[in-house]
Amino acid sequence: MSTEVPPHSAAEQAGPSAAPAAPFGTPEAPRVAVRGEASLEVDPEIARIAITVKARGSDRRSALEDLTRRNLAALELIRSYGDAVEKLETGAFSITPELSRHGRGERVRTYHGRVHLTAVLADFTALGELTTRLADLDLTSVDGPWWGLRPDSPAHGEARREAVLEAVKRAREYAGALGASLAALVELADLGAEAPMAYAAPAPAGMARAYGGASVEAAPALDLEPHRQTVYAQVNARFTITPPQL
Repeated sequence: MSTEVPPHSAAEQAGPSAAPAAPFGTPEAPRVAVRGEASLEVDPEIARIAITVKARGSDRRSALEDLTRRNLAALELIRSYGDAVEKLETGAFSITPELSRHGRGERVRTYHGRVHLTAVLADFTALGELTTRLADLDLTSVDGPWWGLRPDSPAHGEARREAVLEAVKRAREYAGALGASLAALVELADLGAEAPMAYAAPAPAGMARAYGGASVEAAPALDLEPHRQTVYAQVNARFTITPPQL
């Protein structure tokens, strides 16, 4: 007489060691969840300025020609600073008619032209001189600077490392309060350690705005004080700890 032994399931064949891990801690391996945060203040690496070149004329063609000439003068001035200018971009361009307020019908009184430029500089010594020279051009306004960091700045990585160290320190303190110690890292979640590149708010001392004709003498360079940047980092971390001594 023979008896058949029913086949064991894969989990039974694998033994107790193959049991799925508990989603939460156990009395033998409690879990600790913490958040690590870091905040660093660092010097800026770049500065951005916005340039607006304007022109006006009694007809569309003259306004466009005047705007083209002034835009070229601004571009040549910015390019003359060579490697000090990391990026130069042309933004919005417009030619807008201005209607006369008197008389019947729609009569164009004058045409207004406008073009926007953006320059990014890493040489802050050249920045002060370029800002005032641009502001000294006819019908040209300058806004800025807006200080910031490059996307690949080492400051971002340093903030993330400090946030991780803070998480480990905090978890170790919690474990120590229970008479336990850290056993293993279970999870490390990045909450977005990058600081907003959106350039920081402009420093009051670094704002230049001017309109009108150029003076005979060269305008003095502005003494601009860089605005320090704050870099943030946050991480969530979960650890297992040894059984606490309660």
